[in-house]
Amino acid sequence: MRKLLRSLGVAKKRYTELPNVIGMGIGYKKRGRQDTDEPAVIFFVEKKVPAEALGVDECIPRRVGRHCTDVIEVGEVRFLGRMDRQRPAAPGSSIGHFKVTAGTFGAVVRDRETGELLILSNNHVLANASDGVDRRAGKGDPVYQPGVYDGGSEKDLIGHLERFIPIQRFSRSADCRMAVMGVRAANAVIHAFRPHYRMRLEKLGATNMVDCALARPVDPKDITPEIIEFGKVNGIIDAEPGMTVKKSGRTSGITEGKVTAVHVTLNVSMGHSDDVVRFQDQIMTEMKSLAGDSGSIVLDQENQAVGLLFAGSNEFTVLNPIQAVLDKLGVDLV
Repeated sequence: MRKLLRSLGVAKKRYTELPNVIGMGIGYKKRGRQDTDEPAVIFFVEKKVPAEALGVDECIPRRVGRHCTDVIEVGEVRFLGRMDRQRPAAPGSSIGHFKVTAGTFGAVVRDRETGELLILSNNHVLANASDGVDRRAGKGDPVYQPGVYDGGSEKDLIGHLERFIPIQRFSRSADCRMAVMGVRAANAVIHAFRPHYRMRLEKLGATNMVDCALARPVDPKDITPEIIEFGKVNGIIDAEPGMTVKKSGRTSGITEGKVTAVHVTLNVSMGHSDDVVRFQDQIMTEMKSLAGDSGSIVLDQENQAVGLLFAGSNEFTVLNPIQAVLDKLGVDLV
């Protein structure tokens, strides 16, 4: 090995600037696509070029020192982004409903009744934050990987919306005709004395437990259960204050932090000052996350699932308890 490393050092000094060469290493020579046990200095090139198309001083030598060489075409080497198209697509990558910017592919799950493999993420990622009656999303809607914000389009169809748990707004304008008439009459009186004031009647909605949805892949072979940089999920565990957790998300990649509180009731803004959703029995963590990380599955240090990331502030991240997500949707983690 020492002599081989010496030959590699010589190659780096003499041949690094050869056109098309992007790297070097040591390995075993291939002959006719067959592996051999002959040690070699390996030259990596973007694209192999016939020797006759190269100048005498541009050719890779057959030997360096006492060792043979081999040339391997690897193409352009680049960072593998979470926002790229992936097939099979892995949890931790970009995904989204065709009307949504982009979120995170959370996990691969199995339907408890049919045994089908499905894609898990948030309602607001796969179902456009629908309450089930607003026509923001419907079963069969296209789901792209990567999401639209990351360049996803019809050619990147990964699946179709299968089902979701509606998100109920905590407060919204009242739709009762009698109530609306009463408010109009009251505002007419108020306007006579305080022209810059008005009264608004709101209907308080139900609280939510989860923000989750499922997509059915066009082809189960197009998805893999192994989370980017984490691998497979190793079961489920309940969150406890002080527990260290981690996630693999579309935007901020790998982050970790501690569970701050459990059984949390919290008002969450949906992006508009008057569009507020209330969640109960949630998990608050000190783990950092950014827009687009929504949908990430959150694990403990043993890769046991703790929650589904759905909201956050500059300093904290909020999770749905994973068991509640799975039970509501009728699925199990793969």
